[in-house]
Amino acid sequence: MKTQNTSIGLEGAGLLSAIAASLCCITPVLALIAGSSGIASTFSWLEPARPYFIGVTVLVIGFAWNQKLKPRKAEEIQCDCEADEKTPFMQTKLFLGIVTIFAALMLAFPYYSHIFFPKAESNLVIVESNNIVEANFDIQGMTCQGCEEGVKHEVSQLPGFIEATVNHETGKAIVKFDKSKSTIEDIATAINKTGYKVVRQSETNK
Repeated sequence: MKTQNTSIGLEGAGLLSAIAASLCCITPVLALIAGSSGIASTFSWLEPARPYFIGVTVLVIGFAWNQKLKPRKAEEIQCDCEADEKTPFMQTKLFLGIVTIFAALMLAFPYYSHIFFPKAESNLVIVESNNIVEANFDIQGMTCQGCEEGVKHEVSQLPGFIEATVNHETGKAIVKFDKSKSTIEDIATAINKTGYKVVRQSETNK
């Protein structure tokens, strides 16, 4: 019984660390679904610890598989024969396999999180060329492609939006818009609503 409980505990710990590793990129998607953009950056502070969570997940899941696959001692086999009970599903290799796949999907989440966001499209019908402005922003708090898409989605809701390019690695965003319909301050406010912080902004006429 102690070994069985240990196995379940390992699987649970592996799952929790895998989720924690990508929580900073899961919340922007949850924010989109919930319609509450302000929670997008809630767990961005976990990003520096991501490599450690990944390491813990790999070690814990690996140890759980080692416990499952290692040859059993004679007394353990005899005990099983005496008990003659069906192994609970949560203690089977199949369940551990499901846990392993789910953990892998969670660890890889930052690399495919952007697919959950709708494409940010221009909402302009007619625009005068002398009204087109390109604004540059330095943004703190973005950690993955999901963060990029969250920012794009938020600014795309503004009137006069044309297009946006966001890069979480450099922490920069370039937004093109119609200055007769929105201002650079409107865009900065929209970005800040996601929970990420604009630390510098500038604009140029195109």
